[in-house]
Amino acid sequence: MHKTLRGVGYVSVWVLLWGIASSLADAVLLERGAYSSGAPGQVLTFASYGMAAVVLAVRLSGRFLKPTDQP
Repeated sequence: MHKTLRGVGYVSVWVLLWGIASSLADAVLLERGAYSSGAPGQVLTFASYGMAAVVLAVRLSGRFLKPTDQP
């Protein structure tokens, strides 16, 4: 697979993982009344999950983005 497509796919998967995980956490926190919609706590939830996703994506990128045509 072309390295650009692998990179785009890798980033896309991480964006989906971030969105799903942060939305699930947000739904739980909203349901329990930890904060209301649009509150700073909601922004903090999405931002912190985003930062965690970036850190994990960078750390794991070496495993998934290795060139397959190694001599």
